[in-house]
Amino acid sequence: MWDYLTIMFLLLATSLQATAESGTLLLKDDFSREEADPKKEQIGNGWGTNSRTRAKGQQQVDLVDGAMHITRAKIADHGVSVFHEVAFRDATIQLRFKLGPKDDLGINIADMKEKSVHAGHICVARIRLSHVEITDLKTGRMNKAIREARQSGKATAAQKKLIENRSKRFKTKLKPDTWHDLEVGIQGERMQVKIDGKSIGTFSSPGIGHPTKSRLRLSVNRSAWVDDVLIRGSK
Repeated sequence: MWDYLTIMFLLLATSLQATAESGTLLLKDDFSREEADPKKEQIGNGWGTNSRTRAKGQQQVDLVDGAMHITRAKIADHGVSVFHEVAFRDATIQLRFKLGPKDDLGINIADMKEKSVHAGHICVARIRLSHVEITDLKTGRMNKAIREARQSGKATAAQKKLIENRSKRFKTKLKPDTWHDLEVGIQGERMQVKIDGKSIGTFSSPGIGHPTKSRLRLSVNRSAWVDDVLIRGSK
C-alpha cells in the first residue's frame, strides 16, 4: 500500500509532466546562428547580458557550433547573467548544459517589478556536478529586509534560520564536460529538477509560488555551455 507522501509525489510528477507537454510555448532557442561580429556579444533572439554593467563591456557570451558558451570575465565583479524576458506563473524549463569540474549553472527566475526583493530575485535552481540546490529567494536571502540585515551584520537568529529553511540541497554525480538534459518544473510553490530524465529533487516554499514571474536568468559564476532552451507554461 502506497503511503500518502508517495501518492502526493506521483501526483506532482504527473502534473508537472502535463505542464511540460500541454503548456503554451513561451520560448524556444537552439542557438543555431552566428554573430555578425564574433568579438562582440550578439546572442540575438531577445537575449541580453549583464556584461556592460558588470564586466565593463567585455564579451562573456559566445555562440559556438550551435550552442551558447558563457564564461565570466576576469574583470567582472559579479557572475554572468544571461537573461530573456518570459512571463509565466507555472512553467517547465528545459535545456541542455555542460559544466566543468568547478562550474555551476543557475536557473534563476525573476520579476523585475517586485519591490520586496533585491534585483527581482524570486527563486533559483543551481546545478553543480556534485549537487543541485533549490532556493526560494523571494522570502529568503534576497528579501530586502533580510538582505540588508545580513549586509550590515545584524541578521537575527530567526532570519538566519528562515534562510536555511528556504533552500534544499540534493546530491548528484554528473560527468564533467558532458552534455546533460535539464528540466526545471515550477508549479505553485513547488520546484522540481530532473537531469537526464531522472528526478533529482523537489522543494516547496512560499516564494516559488510568486504569481508574476517575468524573466529567466542563466547565472554562471565561472563557465557553462547551454543549448536547446525550451519553455512551456501558463500565466
